[in-house]
Amino acid sequence: MDFRANLINGQWRESSSGKRLKNVSPVDAETVLHELPDSEPADATAAVDAAAGALPGWAALAPQKRGAILLRAAEILARRHEEASRLLSLEMGKPIKEARGEVQRSVDLLRYYAGFGWRLAGKYVASEGAGEVIYTIPIPLGVVTLITPWNFPSAIPVWKMAPALVTGNTVVLKPANPAPASSHIIAECLQEAGLPAGVLNVVFGSGAKLSDPITLDARVKAISFTGSCGVGGMLYRKAATPGRRIGLEMGGKNPLIVMADADLEQAAQIAVAGAMYSSGQKCTATSRAIVQEAVLEAFTKKLVERVAAMKVGHPLEETTEIGPVVDANQMKNVLDYVAIGRNEDRATLAVGGQRVTEGAMAKGYYVTPAVFTGVTAKMRIAQEEIFGPVLAVMKVKDLEEALAMSNDVAFGLSAGICTKDMATADAFIRRTDAGLLHINNPTAGAQVHVPFGGLKASSSNDREMGEGGITFFSSVKTVYHKV
Repeated sequence: MDFRANLINGQWRESSSGKRLKNVSPVDAETVLHELPDSEPADATAAVDAAAGALPGWAALAPQKRGAILLRAAEILARRHEEASRLLSLEMGKPIKEARGEVQRSVDLLRYYAGFGWRLAGKYVASEGAGEVIYTIPIPLGVVTLITPWNFPSAIPVWKMAPALVTGNTVVLKPANPAPASSHIIAECLQEAGLPAGVLNVVFGSGAKLSDPITLDARVKAISFTGSCGVGGMLYRKAATPGRRIGLEMGGKNPLIVMADADLEQAAQIAVAGAMYSSGQKCTATSRAIVQEAVLEAFTKKLVERVAAMKVGHPLEETTEIGPVVDANQMKNVLDYVAIGRNEDRATLAVGGQRVTEGAMAKGYYVTPAVFTGVTAKMRIAQEEIFGPVLAVMKVKDLEEALAMSNDVAFGLSAGICTKDMATADAFIRRTDAGLLHINNPTAGAQVHVPFGGLKASSSNDREMGEGGITFFSSVKTVYHKV
């Protein structure tokens, strides 16, 4: 498959410069998986032109017909499921079992939002005036820009574009460079399903070069961004203007509280699943285990044993639990934070935190999953997002201290607690500053039909997925009709 072209106005074409970027395998840094366009601002402007040109016809199409296209695309992607999963696994290092799960989520998202083609509706409201009816009509925003990350290169583009498309918007998608193949496949499925030219446009290349044309153009009425807090904040400050909606989903420093009454076997597995799967490269990954002192030693022993036993290996091997991180920069970032943790007072590296330097994996970006013990609240590894397979274990006396420590970070995306006590769980729900709350479940995990999003520095406080996606990508007209 050739990934060297942008999708603009229904045609796959190379960048105007003819230059390309190399997509290097995280499994073997000496292998180039594929090339992608090194696009110029002119290519981005052409994508916005195409989206603006396609908008009137797409917005006028019956929503049931828009939904039917999404449903056909879902079935096409389902037929390509294994191909898409293997490409995803190879381009960003996610173990194949997790890659299959992500592609299935993309299929489910397309099916779910296809159904809104039959459910988009306003409301009838009684009027205080005689002989008058009042009702609302949902309308699209217009041209929308989607900027997506590499860690969920299939699901995140879909959970943004599917609600945008079914509500009648046209789309410019800028995927992250380390994982371009997944977006390419999604676009192909939508094209095959009958999506009209210009309704979806995909531009690859440098964010620094492409950002302004796809975010500052007056025709762009909404921007949905998932990525780092630094880039998201800069984008918001630069692009926010009346009449333009901006949704940001950013970082997390997600806690898992383990209470003394918890099932420790279950709690240890929940911590491992939340912290280590996908090599910790999830904004919802568990990065702090806040453990009640009475069970700290027993829990930590179980946790370290499980982490030490995890299989690090090639992502296409069915038994692999930890694949490589996505690229050299990400590997350096993780190893730098391991070094920071080792140099902080009282913190101890209990297991992992090493680059694999022997055998075939030495050619890739493999880091063994790491657990730090003795971590205190103000240490950098307890405050800053690492985005890698690194978990900090922290001690507390009781629930009050656990809740205070849980909230004592800038982020507020996801949080979890392991407990058998309903009152404890209720206090956690009411008092935790996070948008996603998990009781006896890993902090990483989201279903397609419910809202996703965070609080504090993690989010602009909008919501994605579920009906949140429909709300974000549509507006309302209110009609006063005198009969």
